Amino acid sequence: MKIMVVGGGGREHALIQKIAENPKVSQIYALPGNGGIAAQAECVPIGAKDIDGICRFAAEKGIDFAVVAQDDPLVLGAVDALNAIGVPCFGPDKKAAAIEGSKVFAKELMRKYHIPTAAYQVCGSIEEARDYLDQAAYPLVIKADGLALGKGVFICQDRQEADQAVTVIMEDKKFGASGDRIVVEEYLTGPEVSVLAFTDGHVLEPMVSSMDHKRIGDGDMGPNTGGMGTVAPNPYYTPEIARRCREEIFLPTMEAMNREGRPFKGCLYFGLMITAGGPKVIEYNCRFGDPEAQVVLPLLQSDLLEIMLAVSEERLAETEVRFSDQAACCVIAASQGYPGSYTGGLPIETGHMDGAILYHAGTKLQDGRLVTAGGRVLGVTAVAPTLNQARDKAYEEIQKIHFPGVYYRRDIGKRALAALEQN
Repeated sequence: MKIMVVGGGGREHALIQKIAENPKVSQIYALPGNGGIAAQAECVPIGAKDIDGICRFAAEKGIDFAVVAQDDPLVLGAVDALNAIGVPCFGPDKKAAAIEGSKVFAKELMRKYHIPTAAYQVCGSIEEARDYLDQAAYPLVIKADGLALGKGVFICQDRQEADQAVTVIMEDKKFGASGDRIVVEEYLTGPEVSVLAFTDGHVLEPMVSSMDHKRIGDGDMGPNTGGMGTVAPNPYYTPEIARRCREEIFLPTMEAMNREGRPFKGCLYFGLMITAGGPKVIEYNCRFGDPEAQVVLPLLQSDLLEIMLAVSEERLAETEVRFSDQAACCVIAASQGYPGSYTGGLPIETGHMDGAILYHAGTKLQDGRLVTAGGRVLGVTAVAPTLNQARDKAYEEIQKIHFPGVYYRRDIGKRALAALEQN
C-alpha cells in the first residue's frame, strides 16, 4: 500500500513510525515531513494547507490511503477533497472538524446536548467583550474562536489581563480571523487529563490517557506552548473517572455529532478537567494531540494502520484496539525563546538513543545536515514498566541532544508521580 501522511511534526513522525510496522505498507509519503521523517518516508515539499497540491500528488502517485494528521488541513476540508478524487482517508471531514475549528461551535454543541463543560459567553466584538468583562468573575479564561497553534488561550487573573487578551486577539489580530469571535469561560480547577479516541461514528474506543505539560517553564510557569512533554497513563484518570467520561462525555459527543449531521470519523481528542463536580470538557481536537501522540502511540500494541482503515470503513467494532499496561514519558527539546521568537537553522547533534525513541518535530535537512526548523525541535520518549523508570530514561537520553540554546523542562511527570504516591 502507498500511504500519504499530511503534516510534518512530532505527531506525524510518531504516526509514520507506527504505520510503517504494517507489512502491507510499500511506500510512505510525508507532506511536507521533516528531517527525521525523511529516514522512514519520502518527504514531499507540499504544505499541509495546500489542498489542491495534496490532491494532485495523491492522484499522480496512486495513493491507496491518506492520513490527514494536522488540524489546519482537516478544518480546510482536505478529507472531503481527497475523498472526492477517490482517496480514502483517516480523519474527519470539514463539517466534523468544526469541533476543533470553532470553539464557539464546540461550546454550543455541549450546551445543546448537556455535555459537561465550563460556563461561557461568546463575544463577537471588542465592545461586547469589554462590556461582559465589566461584570465577569475572575479569574476567567479567554479563547480565540478558531485555530491558533495551541496559543490562543489566555488565563486572566483580573480585568487588566482580560483587557490585554482581548486586545491581542480581537484588536491586534495576532491569530488572524481566528480572533473574530472569542469565548469567555468560567475558570475551572482540578487535574487535567487528555484522552484520544478512535471513532468511526458508530463505535468509540478510547486510547490510554495522558497528561500534557503546556507551560514553557518548570512548575507550570510562563506562557502556554504546544506542549513541552507528556506522560501516560494519567494517574488522575481512575477507572471510575473513565466510566463517567465514557457515559457523560465520550459517547454523548459522538452521538451529538451524528444528530447534527456531522458524523465524526478519525481521532477525537478530549481535553478534560477533573473538577470537584466531576469531569468536564476543556476542549476538543479533531486529531491526535502533539505531544500526546508521542506517548500514546508507543503503548499501542494493535496495528495502527488496520485501526485507521477500520475507522475509514466504519468497521471499528470488528477491530482490536489494545494498549500496553506500561508507562511512557516524553520530554520535548525546544529552541531558546520558544514560544516567542527563536532562531532556526542551528546544527543538531543527537547521539544514539539507547532504549528511547527520538521523534523529530521542528527539524530539517540542510546540505545533508540536520538543523533546527521550529520551536519544538525533538521529543524523546521512553517506555518502561513504571512511570518513574520511563521518566528517568527519557531524561537520561535527552542529554544526548545538543544544539545552541536547547531547552527542556526538568519536571515532566513530576506531578503524575506525586499523584501516584498519594493513591
